Amino acid sequence: MREEDIKLDAVRAKFSNVLKRHADLAERLSRDSDKSIFERLQREFEAARASQAQELSLEGEQWNDGLLATIRERVHMEAERKAMQMPGDITQLPMSFLEKITYRVGNKIICCLEGARIGIQYETSFAGESCDLYHCVLESKSFLEKMTVLEHTVPFFLPIRDTENEFLSSNAIRFIDHVGDLLQAYVDRREQVRLIKELYGNQIGELYHSLPYHMIEFVLEDFDSKVTVSLRYADLISTLPTGVSVLAWPMPKSKKSSDAISLSQKENVVGSHPIPACLTYAEDALRTMSLPEAYAEIVLNLPQTLQDMFPHTSST
Repeated sequence: MREEDIKLDAVRAKFSNVLKRHADLAERLSRDSDKSIFERLQREFEAARASQAQELSLEGEQWNDGLLATIRERVHMEAERKAMQMPGDITQLPMSFLEKITYRVGNKIICCLEGARIGIQYETSFAGESCDLYHCVLESKSFLEKMTVLEHTVPFFLPIRDTENEFLSSNAIRFIDHVGDLLQAYVDRREQVRLIKELYGNQIGELYHSLPYHMIEFVLEDFDSKVTVSLRYADLISTLPTGVSVLAWPMPKSKKSSDAISLSQKENVVGSHPIPACLTYAEDALRTMSLPEAYAEIVLNLPQTLQDMFPHTSST
């Protein structure tokens, strides 16, 4: 049994190293490929906002198809004017169409960019603090043709192309809003994981997650029993998991203590393999609270819960 444990530890160490290298590579590829696009688009957005005549904040039904159609018409008429105008001629359009207006809708800023393009800048946040900026640029060859995504800085593992195919041609407002929901939910899940690592890293033995953080697994080893936590999110706009599993595995302190286990306690063991116990209170907390809040709630009650479940493993 000892030899099997050594082999298993070796496999686990190799697998952990592969996952770490994969995560580092994915982050580097994403960062390097998007960096130049991000910097160029950020300069464009800053220039557009600096030259604006006004910024309008929209709420609720003010953000609608009619307004988006007006923005589309504005960028196309401006592009046509610039293509046809003579030097110094600014009389071909009403003054209302010559004004540059930026629109703010929730965490989105919508700008009219040069070349008949519409730019959307997404501002993400966590716990009231600003996080990352992302961009998406839409274009169409004419006002009557459908829009397409020209370029963006959305992380490659979020399904912006699928979202474009599903919504953009039929409901551009929904497309713009859905991309914002994807980005904010991704940042929220990512920051929740970052925070528990920062606050409780000494208690977490192993932590794995998918790139969009919609699958998260970690192990708590700073207790008398090993506790495994598995989280699955129903979709990429969820910030609370729907699939939750928290299992506590009995780990005898020594062979002597293991030999002293009573017959009733040995019911938790089949052969040489322990049977885990489900921590329902922990699962309930993870389904209803943010990950850092749920973690604090779980560890507060964990020592006593484990002692009640596996009294023979307690260090007391």
